[in-house]
Amino acid sequence: MTPIAGATEVTVDIAMVGAGPAGLYGAYYAGFRGLSAAVVDGLDEPGGQVSAMYPEKVLYDVAGHPGIKGRHLIDNLLLQAAPFGTTHLLGRTAVSLTRRGAGWTLGADDGTRVHAGAVVIAAGLGRFVPRKLPCSVPYEGRGVAYHVPRLDAHAGLDVVVVGGGDSAVDWALALVPVARSVTLVHRRGTFRAHDHSVRQVYAAPLRVLTDAQVVACHGTDRLEQVEVRAGEDTLVLPAQSLVAALGFSSALGPVADWGLDLEHRRIRVDQSMRTNLPQVYAAGDGCTYPGRVPLISVGFGEAGTAVNHAAVALRPGERLAPEHSSDTLPGSDGPAVPAVVRPVVSGPAAVSA
Repeated sequence: MTPIAGATEVTVDIAMVGAGPAGLYGAYYAGFRGLSAAVVDGLDEPGGQVSAMYPEKVLYDVAGHPGIKGRHLIDNLLLQAAPFGTTHLLGRTAVSLTRRGAGWTLGADDGTRVHAGAVVIAAGLGRFVPRKLPCSVPYEGRGVAYHVPRLDAHAGLDVVVVGGGDSAVDWALALVPVARSVTLVHRRGTFRAHDHSVRQVYAAPLRVLTDAQVVACHGTDRLEQVEVRAGEDTLVLPAQSLVAALGFSSALGPVADWGLDLEHRRIRVDQSMRTNLPQVYAAGDGCTYPGRVPLISVGFGEAGTAVNHAAVALRPGERLAPEHSSDTLPGSDGPAVPAVVRPVVSGPAAVSA
């Protein structure tokens, strides 16, 4: 992986918008077809919605994996593409798409420009913005978080998780073995999460407060305590960490102004994943066509389809169907790949799918 920090200009064959599973697999497939690729994403680490919302959750519907944690899936996708030197432009949001000769220029909010022959938009449902507790905002980055990229960051801490959905319940359960204490706070009497997970919560060594709300946060340099109102009672809980798992609101953002044909906030594509713009494709949950099923595995296939069609558009005369990977990658046992290196980037970071 080639991380790039700061505003820059990059020229590649394919620009990928979105570093979620579909975007990362598309970057791999571009390299496999002998095409250079750059991936642009608003998150400051790859993985998109998987990294933002359920990195520690086990996924059971990814082909070839009986079960795999979200963050391990992302690590494997990075390893898969590592031999091809994909450029990762993270912590910046794609805001413009303009025609440049036979290709396109993708502009980011920090001034970065990516010149590419083709563009694949794999940005999911767009820019994700966490729903916030008003009292917790002053402690963002100082004890308050909206997702849990790494469990060990909460080791030995008193953690309060707020929310009633799958993310809140999953993170509360996952934090029990590493935190000093875990309290799950939900403003309703029943949870929206999966019934099996809710049963696990009530059987686990953690505190569950329902019909309750966090009404105040206290601390000096960092969060130290939270106040929880439960009926007529107000509880003061130690809390060096508060995870506000209240969900995210999403919007296509600038992508909606790029002249794409949209249907219910999704990009309409044909069977080749082409949009209405020449040499611009879409894949993943941000695209739509009759009968589409929103699965990670479907997004992988769409990304591969988009890149293969882009390869033919960029190099007329090439075959649409690629050669067998066992015949084209170096070495009879596959490529030697380096360890995953998480990029260090500068610039604004926004949660993006």
